[in-house]
Amino acid sequence: MSVALPIVNAPRWIASELAHGAGCVRPGPIAFVRGEGSRLFTETGEAYLDASASYGVASLGHAHPEITEAVARQASQLVALTPSFANDVRAAYLDELQNVLPESLDRAFLCNSGTESIEAALKIARWSTGRTGVIAALRGFHGRSMGSLSATAEPKYREPFAPLVPGFRHVRHGDVEALAEAIGPETAAVLLEVIQGEGGVRPSPDGYLERVRELCDANGALLIFDEVQTGFCRTGSFFAFQASGVVPDLLALGKGIAGGVAMGATVFGPRIGALSAGSHGSTFGGNPLACAAARATLRVMQRDRLDERAAELGAIARVRLQPLVDAGKVREVRGRGLMIGIETRGRVAPVRQELLNRRILTLAAGLNVLRLLPPLTIHVTEWNEVIDQITGVLS
Repeated sequence: MSVALPIVNAPRWIASELAHGAGCVRPGPIAFVRGEGSRLFTETGEAYLDASASYGVASLGHAHPEITEAVARQASQLVALTPSFANDVRAAYLDELQNVLPESLDRAFLCNSGTESIEAALKIARWSTGRTGVIAALRGFHGRSMGSLSATAEPKYREPFAPLVPGFRHVRHGDVEALAEAIGPETAAVLLEVIQGEGGVRPSPDGYLERVRELCDANGALLIFDEVQTGFCRTGSFFAFQASGVVPDLLALGKGIAGGVAMGATVFGPRIGALSAGSHGSTFGGNPLACAAARATLRVMQRDRLDERAAELGAIARVRLQPLVDAGKVREVRGRGLMIGIETRGRVAPVRQELLNRRILTLAAGLNVLRLLPPLTIHVTEWNEVIDQITGVLS
């Protein structure tokens, strides 16, 4: 995750979280009490331009009126309902989600986060194939639960919790030969991010996903795409895999799926079929409140063509940031749509701190990559302000 920034002040909320929080997340250095669109506000009304969208979760920005209205209306009717009973909002969302997915992905397990969606995908792959092996990529990040952590390669995340779930192997992302050597009759699934996020905003090389699909088919393994970060218009298409034309057997979704409300989904199709009753579950999964938010989010994304908008704004950023590369100020600008990584020539923490001083919120992707995941609804003038400030700092 991001490099922790120093605490520069300690209002009572920060002090309380430091005193009573678990300690695994260090809050600060600023406390926010309100959001509106692409901006967050402190108690005293200071505005910060948010180019992180809470790791991409606030896909429509903060306090989007249509999400706010949908959540308020649903909260007055029904908040929680066990998946053991059908529900009008859940059923409607499942139908509407299908409209933006390939026909071959016609079933969805609804849960509460991207990590849970990865856990479900791993369980489904083992259940469906009767195999136990999983191949994932170096520099990949899939979550912090024991199963998703086993698929995550970075030692700093893994080592404190070893031994992890057996059966996982890691190969270099983009290396077809390494994958061909690793895959075999014991492989249940290959799990990949179409664009690696935490690993530095690294898109899959041209032709790579096609070869992965072929290797999976030849060996009877399932292909899982982790689109927790890239899904729902983030990269200029509704899902990042659509740019390659390669359709996975399982698709893990989360983050921006419900515009800020906690939700995830694992999508799959006829090759797997319906799961057996009781084989998996989630107490809060598919609750009416989250489904209402997800319906509103999906409606706005489709109506306002936010996939196209992400592509347009991303193109603006890459054109405007290219002079930094040409001048040798940064090594590379990577990504697609509104998922952008700027590889700096030194550690990125000081860059983020200076941007914070200028009231711009950003993310890191490793020690030397500045990551931008702004709301898909960010105004073009706000987006240009972000780029102006980044250019000023890095110049």
